[in-house]
Amino acid sequence: MTTISDTPPAWDERTQLTTFLDYARDVARAKCDGVSAENARKALLPGSPLMTMSGVINHLRWVEYYWFQVVFLGEEDLAPMTDEDPDREMRIAVDFPLTQLLDEYAEQSARYRELVAGSDLDKQAAGTVRNGLRVDLRWILLHLTEETARHNGHLDILRELLDGRTGDRLR
Repeated sequence: MTTISDTPPAWDERTQLTTFLDYARDVARAKCDGVSAENARKALLPGSPLMTMSGVINHLRWVEYYWFQVVFLGEEDLAPMTDEDPDREMRIAVDFPLTQLLDEYAEQSARYRELVAGSDLDKQAAGTVRNGLRVDLRWILLHLTEETARHNGHLDILRELLDGRTGDRLR
């Protein structure tokens, strides 16, 4: 297994921000290590029928897509969610192998890592968010770190219910 670390190789702001986002991404992937295709599709929380490991990974993928491509770059939103089915990315995730979802998430993360490396942290997004607010790249990185870390908690619960393993290195 690849070493997972939140310790940046340098102490400048960009490196610290990107290291923490990469750490949160790596933890999400690590929580899925060794999970069978069947278990990845199981909804284990009675009040959350869409909360599957596959669903959470697919959600993380589409959240990053939204913030980087739709908000930051101002591109058209081609995500699977709709006003009628705002959780569709979690619903359809069970139709794909977890390995495919993880591969797509990793490939996309690599592309966004390059985007971030070539952009100023103060650059304002082309698109707007709530109330017409324009956020900058720094805010997007912080938001994605928070969002991914929060969903890592969901993955941790699901994994613990599946086989008792918890943590960022799955003891």
